[in-house]
Amino acid sequence: MLASLLNVLILYGISWTLWKLYRRFLARSALDNIPGPKAKSFFKGVFSEVFNFNGWDFHAEMAAKYGGVIKIKALFGENQLYVFDPKALHHIIVKDQYIYEETSAFIDGNNMIFGRGLLATLGNEHRKQRKMLNPVFSIAHMREATPIFYDIVHKMEAAFVTQVEKGPKEIEVLSWMSRTALELIGQSGLGYSFDPLTIDAVPHRFSTSVKQLTVSLMKINTPRRYLLPTFVKYTTPSIRRALANLVNWKDLQDIRRIVDVIHETSVEIFESKKKALAEGDEAVQRQIGHGKDILSILMRANMEASESDRLSDTELLGQVSTLIFAAMDTTSSALSRILWLLANHQDVQDKLRQEIREAKRQHERDPVYDDLVVLPYMDAVCRETLRLYSPVSTVTRTTRQDIVLPLSTPINGLDGKEIHEILVPSNTDIIVGLMAANRNFEIWGPDALEWKPERWLSPLPETVASAHIPGVYSHLMTFLGGSRACIGFKFSQLEMKVVLFTMVDSFRFSPTKHDVVWQMGGIATPTLASSKTRYPQLPLVVERAN
Repeated sequence: MLASLLNVLILYGISWTLWKLYRRFLARSALDNIPGPKAKSFFKGVFSEVFNFNGWDFHAEMAAKYGGVIKIKALFGENQLYVFDPKALHHIIVKDQYIYEETSAFIDGNNMIFGRGLLATLGNEHRKQRKMLNPVFSIAHMREATPIFYDIVHKMEAAFVTQVEKGPKEIEVLSWMSRTALELIGQSGLGYSFDPLTIDAVPHRFSTSVKQLTVSLMKINTPRRYLLPTFVKYTTPSIRRALANLVNWKDLQDIRRIVDVIHETSVEIFESKKKALAEGDEAVQRQIGHGKDILSILMRANMEASESDRLSDTELLGQVSTLIFAAMDTTSSALSRILWLLANHQDVQDKLRQEIREAKRQHERDPVYDDLVVLPYMDAVCRETLRLYSPVSTVTRTTRQDIVLPLSTPINGLDGKEIHEILVPSNTDIIVGLMAANRNFEIWGPDALEWKPERWLSPLPETVASAHIPGVYSHLMTFLGGSRACIGFKFSQLEMKVVLFTMVDSFRFSPTKHDVVWQMGGIATPTLASSKTRYPQLPLVVERAN
């Protein structure tokens, strides 16, 4: 069996390589005329620069030199496109979104890691799941969840108070942001507690595993993109599992252990919720969240839905792991980035603290949802951080048929002629530059690379509105747009604002002597320049705020 599988994979690999070489050297396409960075090697093209832990400068230089559509040389000279032109983005993300689909590697990879949830489905299956999930992320639910958020964050606050009661202390804040984000989605999203958020508590293994997931996936980026779809196509889950257990490849074994933790935790939560719902409302009320958590609402709605709309247990289980990952890692990354920026911009931190304390004096309590979300300077700090430092820098799409891609701003082809639209062949991978779109000088002006929260306190340049960026949030691509926009972006913003409101009021954050380096992985993560393991961490000096 194993020998037959290897023969099939070898034969497919040879055929695929010959096809790529044919497309590269004999078949001509409109993409040949698009300018872009020169390939560093025939085998990898510029992939090692585009998908690089330290790729920030390469992305910035590429965007500045070539404009909104760039040709990227991939494996064996394959042409791909890197896109951040606004009109092109609208077609990719909204107008023609069902032609520009998620890649097979993305769908297959997420299915293997998280199960059959939102991140692992396409077409009608994705639309059905989205339809069922949309109501549980309503503003009404955000209002109900806000007190739960404060209760959780106050536990972290108490742990910080204990640590700094004798004076300033260096604290690794990324782990606290990850633990808190996990507990926030745990209680309000799943009716489940992962962490008491005390100093001596051992972080839940889910938290430590997920924190390493994106770094581990980045290490096998090329084989994951090119080999995984074929591997999935010609194997069964049991064969894949057996091979994963046998192969002596450290990076793969790390991912296998992480996936096991994600799956086991998700099953535990899902089965507990199923049991409570079967026992009746009283049993659900006894659970954390008292039946108002996202999963309880979702499962009740699913039970009442028509047969055609109802999700299977496999799909519901997939939502559990997907929600935990999506709500934890990106939010903890964004929160850590804000605290790091505030530590390095004390004037901004002071101004934010002043606004928070004024709000506390007005309300004499923690503000409710509607009062919290309208605090102007806090909102500006969050928006500007999510603009300049999107936790996710790129996403990838692939064309399912030949299609014409129009541009807002023409580019000059290698033949010297202006290009206003591009005929993109079927099966072309498109790298959507979220970060590049958010930093576009033509839209945001000459100070686009500066972190300036104040820009959101006055009218934005006319170029911002006229660009018609297809993002779901604030003229930005941070949370994407279209039918695959981040379904929990309001949930994420609420998490960030409750944490900032509580922690910035109580504590002052300052930089340490360590040189912090932000890695450009699947999700941006901080680590230390001196670290050889790339283990995510962000030490800051914390003290009680005067």
